[in-house]
Amino acid sequence: MKIVISIGGSILVPDEIDMSYAKYLAEMMNEISKKNQISIVTGGGRLARKYIENARKFGASEIFCDLIGITATKLNARLLSAVIGEKATLEPPKDFIGALKALNFGKIVVMGGTHPGHSTDAVAALLAEYIRADLLINASNVEGIYDKDPKEHKDAKMKERLTVEELVDMVSAYPMGAGKYELMDILAAKIIQRSRIKTIFLNGRDLGNMRNAIEGREFKGTIIESG
Repeated sequence: MKIVISIGGSILVPDEIDMSYAKYLAEMMNEISKKNQISIVTGGGRLARKYIENARKFGASEIFCDLIGITATKLNARLLSAVIGEKATLEPPKDFIGALKALNFGKIVVMGGTHPGHSTDAVAALLAEYIRADLLINASNVEGIYDKDPKEHKDAKMKERLTVEELVDMVSAYPMGAGKYELMDILAAKIIQRSRIKTIFLNGRDLGNMRNAIEGREFKGTIIESG
């Protein structure tokens, strides 16, 4: 299969760099890549938000803040590439053509953001569309998509399945701006909708669960039904 995984920066670098997690993730990606083509898009996480928040205090424009965020995503991508080793792309591909070329050479693609104005989730969705991926995984710090914020509501219930139209409706209300995406940005949701990409939302910290999802076994998460 062709698999694209969007990993939030807060998963890879929660507070400090989580090398134990990165090592296990790298081992799993190397193993899975023996039978599948793997692409990973890393987010900027707290590092990006920290720099963006401070840049805004000095009047930086949103596009300038986006560029700061993109730099942070590429820093995380380079870190993960180093941990994965020789099978990973040495440099984060700058565009989808570069990513596809690397895949065709048998590499594990590890990349960050590409252009201002959208999140790395959108980059992952666009990459999945471009390479005609069989599966897109959105790995965040929650188990799936909930009917309300599980961090604020103890009675929040996770949805095991959600139509792509429901996903678009949920994210359309989110504010735009550098570093402000919640579940994902509207562009990512729209790409999933138009291309009918099989998409799974799950907790990126649970690597065993992620592997189950990739290999078609029972897992915990939310499946987006594209019809």
